[in-house]
Amino acid sequence: MIRIAIVDDHDVVRIGLRHYFRHDPDLQVTAEAADGREALDIVRRGAADVMLMDLEMPHQGGVDTLAAIKARLPAFPVLVMSGHSASEYAAEVIKRGAAGFLSKTARPDEVVHAVRLAVQGRRYISAEVAELLAENVAAPAAEAAHEELSEREFQVFLRLARGDTVGAIAQGMSLSIKTISTYRTRVMEKMGLATNSDLTYYALKRGLID
Repeated sequence: MIRIAIVDDHDVVRIGLRHYFRHDPDLQVTAEAADGREALDIVRRGAADVMLMDLEMPHQGGVDTLAAIKARLPAFPVLVMSGHSASEYAAEVIKRGAAGFLSKTARPDEVVHAVRLAVQGRRYISAEVAELLAENVAAPAAEAAHEELSEREFQVFLRLARGDTVGAIAQGMSLSIKTISTYRTRVMEKMGLATNSDLTYYALKRGLID
Protein backbone atom coordinates (compact mmCIF):
# COMPACT_ATOMS: atom_id res chain seq x y z
CA MET A 1 0.00 0.00 0.00
CA ILE A 2 1.31 3.45 -1.00
CA ARG A 3 0.26 6.08 1.54
CA ILE A 4 -0.28 9.51 0.01
CA ALA A 5 -0.43 12.92 1.69
CA ILE A 6 -2.17 15.79 -0.10
CA VAL A 7 -1.23 19.34 0.89
CA ASP A 8 -3.29 22.20 -0.56
CA ASP A 9 -5.23 25.03 1.02
CA HIS A 10 -8.21 24.51 -1.30
CA ASP A 11 -10.71 21.80 -0.36
CA VAL A 12 -11.76 21.30 -3.97
CA VAL A 13 -8.20 20.43 -5.01
CA ARG A 14 -7.80 17.87 -2.23
CA ILE A 15 -11.15 16.32 -3.11
CA GLY A 16 -10.18 16.13 -6.78
CA LEU A 17 -6.85 14.47 -6.02
CA ARG A 18 -8.50 11.92 -3.74
CA HIS A 19 -10.76 11.06 -6.66
CA TYR A 20 -7.68 10.40 -8.84
CA PHE A 21 -6.53 7.60 -6.55
CA ARG A 22 -9.80 5.85 -5.69
CA HIS A 23 -9.58 3.34 -8.55
CA ASP A 24 -6.13 2.04 -7.55
CA PRO A 25 -6.38 -0.42 -4.64
CA ASP A 26 -2.71 -0.01 -3.69
CA LEU A 27 -2.99 3.79 -3.39
CA GLN A 28 -4.52 5.38 -0.32
CA VAL A 29 -4.74 8.99 0.83
CA THR A 30 -3.79 8.76 4.50
CA ALA A 31 -3.16 12.41 5.35
CA GLU A 32 -4.22 15.87 4.26
CA ALA A 33 -3.05 19.36 5.14
CA ALA A 34 -3.92 22.94 4.24
CA ASP A 35 -0.55 24.61 4.82
CA GLY A 36 3.16 24.01 5.15
CA ARG A 37 3.19 23.68 8.92
CA GLU A 38 0.64 20.87 8.77
CA ALA A 39 2.66 19.24 5.99
CA LEU A 40 5.72 19.13 8.24
CA ASP A 41 3.63 17.51 10.96
CA ILE A 42 2.62 14.76 8.51
CA VAL A 43 6.27 14.06 7.78
CA ARG A 44 7.19 14.07 11.47
CA ARG A 45 4.43 11.54 12.20
CA GLY A 46 5.46 9.28 9.33
CA ALA A 47 1.87 9.36 8.10
CA ALA A 48 2.65 9.02 4.37
CA ASP A 49 5.10 7.54 1.89
CA VAL A 50 4.83 10.36 -0.65
CA MET A 51 3.44 13.90 -0.65
CA LEU A 52 1.64 15.97 -3.29
CA MET A 53 2.07 19.60 -2.27
CA ASP A 54 0.92 22.96 -3.58
CA LEU A 55 3.38 25.85 -3.82
CA GLU A 56 1.33 28.81 -2.60
CA MET A 57 -0.18 28.23 0.83
CA PRO A 58 -0.78 30.33 3.95
CA HIS A 59 1.68 30.49 6.86
CA GLN A 60 4.47 28.67 5.05
CA GLY A 61 4.75 28.28 1.29
CA GLY A 62 5.65 25.17 -0.65
CA VAL A 63 9.24 26.14 -1.45
CA ASP A 64 10.10 26.74 2.21
CA THR A 65 8.21 23.61 3.27
CA LEU A 66 10.07 21.52 0.70
CA ALA A 67 13.38 22.79 2.07
CA ALA A 68 12.31 21.98 5.65
CA ILE A 69 11.19 18.46 4.69
CA LYS A 70 14.41 17.77 2.82
CA ALA A 71 16.45 19.00 5.78
CA ARG A 72 14.65 16.54 8.04
CA LEU A 73 14.17 13.57 5.68
CA PRO A 74 16.21 13.98 2.47
CA ALA A 75 14.85 10.79 0.91
CA PHE A 76 11.17 11.60 1.49
CA PRO A 77 9.54 12.15 -1.94
CA VAL A 78 7.62 15.38 -2.48
CA LEU A 79 5.81 16.05 -5.74
CA VAL A 80 5.10 19.74 -6.23
CA MET A 81 1.82 20.77 -7.86
CA SER A 82 1.05 24.29 -9.00
CA GLY A 83 -1.37 26.34 -11.02
CA HIS A 84 1.63 28.29 -12.33
CA SER A 85 3.42 27.25 -15.49
CA ALA A 86 6.40 24.90 -15.31
CA SER A 87 8.67 27.69 -16.54
CA GLU A 88 8.12 29.62 -13.29
CA TYR A 89 8.99 27.01 -10.71
CA ALA A 90 9.75 23.52 -12.09
CA ALA A 91 13.52 23.77 -12.47
CA GLU A 92 13.85 25.55 -9.13
CA VAL A 93 11.88 23.05 -7.04
CA ILE A 94 13.54 20.05 -8.68
CA LYS A 95 16.93 21.60 -7.98
CA ARG A 96 15.82 21.91 -4.35
CA GLY A 97 14.94 18.23 -4.09
CA ALA A 98 11.37 17.80 -5.35
CA ALA A 99 10.55 14.42 -6.88
CA GLY A 100 8.79 16.16 -9.75
CA PHE A 101 6.62 19.05 -10.84
CA LEU A 102 2.97 18.63 -11.87
CA SER A 103 0.53 21.17 -13.23
CA LYS A 104 -2.87 21.26 -11.56
CA THR A 105 -4.28 20.55 -15.01
CA ALA A 106 -2.38 17.24 -15.21
CA ARG A 107 -4.34 14.16 -16.23
CA PRO A 108 -5.21 11.64 -13.47
CA ASP A 109 -3.01 8.94 -15.04
CA GLU A 110 -0.09 11.37 -15.12
CA VAL A 111 -0.47 12.12 -11.41
CA VAL A 112 -0.72 8.43 -10.52
CA HIS A 113 2.35 7.65 -12.63
CA ALA A 114 4.31 10.43 -10.92
CA VAL A 115 3.36 9.10 -7.49
CA ARG A 116 4.52 5.59 -8.36
CA LEU A 117 7.84 6.85 -9.70
CA ALA A 118 8.42 9.03 -6.63
CA VAL A 119 7.85 6.15 -4.22
CA GLN A 120 10.43 4.13 -6.17
CA GLY A 121 12.98 6.87 -5.50
CA ARG A 122 12.80 8.18 -9.06
CA ARG A 123 11.84 11.60 -10.38
CA TYR A 124 8.90 12.42 -12.59
CA ILE A 125 10.16 14.66 -15.39
CA SER A 126 7.70 15.65 -18.11
CA ALA A 127 8.92 16.56 -21.59
CA GLU A 128 8.32 20.26 -20.85
CA VAL A 129 10.28 20.15 -17.59
CA ALA A 130 13.10 18.15 -19.22
CA GLU A 131 13.48 20.91 -21.81
CA LEU A 132 13.58 23.58 -19.09
CA LEU A 133 16.24 21.65 -17.18
CA ALA A 134 18.31 21.27 -20.33
CA GLU A 135 18.10 25.01 -20.96
CA ASN A 136 19.24 25.71 -17.39
CA VAL A 137 22.25 23.43 -17.80
CA ALA A 138 23.19 25.14 -21.07
CA ALA A 139 22.82 28.68 -19.64
CA PRO A 140 26.05 30.45 -18.64
CA ALA A 141 26.64 30.53 -14.89
CA ALA A 142 26.80 34.33 -14.96
CA GLU A 143 23.16 34.44 -16.06
CA ALA A 144 21.88 32.42 -13.10
CA ALA A 145 22.00 35.09 -10.41
CA HIS A 146 18.60 33.98 -9.08
CA GLU A 147 20.10 30.62 -8.08
CA GLU A 148 21.98 32.41 -5.30
CA LEU A 149 18.70 33.39 -3.64
CA SER A 150 17.29 31.60 -0.61
CA GLU A 151 13.90 29.89 -0.91
CA ARG A 152 12.05 32.85 0.59
CA GLU A 153 14.05 35.40 -1.43
CA PHE A 154 13.21 33.49 -4.61
CA GLN A 155 9.49 33.63 -3.78
CA VAL A 156 9.67 37.38 -3.18
CA PHE A 157 11.70 37.84 -6.38
CA LEU A 158 9.06 36.09 -8.52
CA ARG A 159 6.21 38.03 -6.98
CA LEU A 160 7.99 41.34 -7.49
CA ALA A 161 8.81 40.34 -11.06
CA ARG A 162 5.12 39.65 -11.69
CA GLY A 163 4.29 43.16 -10.50
CA ASP A 164 3.01 42.46 -6.97
CA THR A 165 3.44 45.28 -4.47
CA VAL A 166 5.40 44.86 -1.25
CA GLY A 167 2.13 45.15 0.67
CA ALA A 168 0.41 42.46 -1.38
CA ILE A 169 3.38 40.13 -1.02
CA ALA A 170 3.45 40.68 2.75
CA GLN A 171 -0.23 39.82 3.01
CA GLY A 172 0.06 36.77 0.75
CA MET A 173 3.05 35.37 2.63
CA SER A 174 1.75 36.29 6.10
CA LEU A 175 4.81 38.48 6.79
CA SER A 176 5.26 42.12 7.69
CA ILE A 177 5.86 44.82 5.09
CA LYS A 178 9.20 45.54 6.76
CA THR A 179 10.28 41.93 6.36
CA ILE A 180 9.33 41.83 2.67
CA SER A 181 11.17 45.13 2.11
CA THR A 182 14.26 43.55 3.66
CA TYR A 183 13.94 40.54 1.36
CA ARG A 184 13.55 42.88 -1.61
CA THR A 185 16.77 44.69 -0.69
CA ARG A 186 18.64 41.38 -0.38
CA VAL A 187 17.30 40.20 -3.76
CA MET A 188 18.43 43.42 -5.46
CA GLU A 189 21.89 43.20 -3.88
CA LYS A 190 22.44 39.52 -4.70
CA MET A 191 21.25 39.91 -8.29
CA GLY A 192 22.95 43.22 -8.93
CA LEU A 193 19.71 44.89 -10.03
CA ALA A 194 18.24 48.27 -9.12
CA THR A 195 14.50 48.34 -9.86
CA ASN A 196 11.44 46.11 -10.02
CA SER A 197 11.47 46.58 -13.78
CA ASP A 198 14.96 45.06 -13.83
CA LEU A 199 13.60 42.05 -11.95
CA THR A 200 10.75 41.67 -14.42
CA TYR A 201 13.07 41.87 -17.42
CA TYR A 202 15.43 39.33 -15.87
CA ALA A 203 12.60 36.90 -15.09
CA LEU A 204 11.01 37.23 -18.54
CA LYS A 205 14.32 36.77 -20.32
CA ARG A 206 14.99 33.52 -18.47
CA GLY A 207 11.45 32.16 -18.73
CA LEU A 208 10.80 32.36 -14.98
CA ILE A 209 7.50 34.18 -15.55
CA ASP A 210 5.15 34.41 -18.53
